[in-house]
Formats: sequence, structure tokens, C-alpha cells
Amino acid sequence: MPAVSQFAADRVAVQRALDLFCARWLNHMAPLTAEAVRYALLGEGKRLRAILLLEASRACGGPTHAYALAAAVEVVHAYSLVHDDLPCMDDDDVRRGRPTVHRAYGVDVATAAGLAMVPLAARSAYHAAIELGLNAEEAGGVVRTLMQASGGGGMIGGQLLDLEAEGVHLTLDAMERVHRLKTGALIAASVMLGAQAARASEERRQALAHYGAAIGLAFQIADDVLDVTATTDELGKTAGRDLALAKSTYPALLGVEGAIERATALVEEACAVLQAEGLLTPTLEQLARYIVERRN
Repeated sequence: MPAVSQFAADRVAVQRALDLFCARWLNHMAPLTAEAVRYALLGEGKRLRAILLLEASRACGGPTHAYALAAAVEVVHAYSLVHDDLPCMDDDDVRRGRPTVHRAYGVDVATAAGLAMVPLAARSAYHAAIELGLNAEEAGGVVRTLMQASGGGGMIGGQLLDLEAEGVHLTLDAMERVHRLKTGALIAASVMLGAQAARASEERRQALAHYGAAIGLAFQIADDVLDVTATTDELGKTAGRDLALAKSTYPALLGVEGAIERATALVEEACAVLQAEGLLTPTLEQLARYIVERRN
């Protein structure tokens, strides 16, 4: 199947897995909170992190159908968007082309929905790993990877650093440290989870970890570029927010062309590492290049 067709099929399958997640895990939640979680999860999305997990597993000869595990990563990603958009954070009104969760349901419900999604993601990831044939210790490792990437040493820690940096001029090294955590950690974890699902060797895991970290940083650089070159309609979220929030950005520091060059170099680095380990599939290369060529 051509890569584009495979991505489209995977996106549909991940969407179905998210539907099943809602049916399985939201029954005992307060109705309005459950409705807000569904709203956050089932809107349009690239499902990039989920597809990276699936392709990493396939590259290592692992399960080709790890859709429930891929959906758990998307739950964590959706939680991060819900909280990132809150008034106390980036205070945004539009996400994925529609009102943000706090605009649709109120701040209290949005905050509760985001908080509820994290333990549900961990629980569903454990069950998904068991259903793929991993043992209890391996499934625990899957949850650990997902939660470490999501917590204070990963996404949340990076978000805090990002908030502290508003109105502050960061060096390139400092900015990359923030974004390797805030954006890169969950992307890198998605790739690593695919390797774990496949029971990949340590050498393969290290190569995929390097690939994931490089493309994760490239993703944030591309986001910064799009914030100043794309429209709100193209992005599905408010353009120009970085400038409005006085954030240090790659285009401001390197110029648009310089930022694109840095992102492209990271993609080349990522692909070279996989090539050396015999893991560079056409789909993993295409995903890496898509990160810097996308328009939203």
C-alpha cells in the first residue's frame, strides 16, 4: 500500500480506537466531563504521534495493528492541548478549527477533563500492551515511557519552562531544551512505544529514540515557522500567538529560512541514524519529512 494510503488507513483506525476508548473508559465519569473528553479526543487531528508509534513497531517487525496503544498516546496529546489552551496558559480560543474545550464547556470542566485523561491514558496503555501480548513487566514499561514523557521531566516540565520564558530572550540552546521537553518528549515517546510493542533490541531502541528526539524538535521549529507564515484557517488554531505572548521563537532567532534549515538538518540527522541501523523505512522517512513540509 502506498505510504499516503497507509497513513489514511491508520488515521481511520486510530479514530476508531479513540471511539472505543470513549465507550470503554468514560462510563463512570461525570456526564459533562465525559462529554468534554469526547469533544477533545474526537475532533480532527493529524494523529501523527499515533502513526509514528505504528510505523516504528512495523519497522521493528512488531505488531501492525497496535491501534489501542496508539490511541493512548493521542489521549495524552489531547489532554496537553486542552490545558495548553486554558486562560492561565496560552489562552486560546480555537483548536483544530473549532472552539477550544474551555470555550465550549467552561474552564472548570476543561480543567477536569484534562486531568481525567492522564490516568485513563495510562490505564488504557497498560491494557493495550497486554492485549498485544506483552507481559505485565513489559506493559508496565510501556506506561512508564508514556508517563515519563508526559510529566515534569517531559511535556509538563517543558510547558512550565515555556511559560517562564515569555518575554525573555532565550539562546538557541535554551530554546531547544524547552522544546525537547514540551513538544519533543511525547513525539519521541511515541516512537519508543512502537519499539517496545515490537520488543526491539536495545540498539534499535536507541536509534529510534534518536530519531524521535530529532523529529520532535523539528516539529516545534516547523510550528514556530507556521505561526508566522500560515493563516488561522490553515492552522486550525490562532496564528501569531507566539508574537502575542512574547515567546522566543526559532524564526525570531534564526530567521524563517534559518529555522527551516535547522529543522531540515534535524530530519536528515534522524533519517541517517535509522539508515545506519537498517530501520529507515520509506514511511518513517516520509513522516520525518512531512514534519517540516506540512502546512498545519
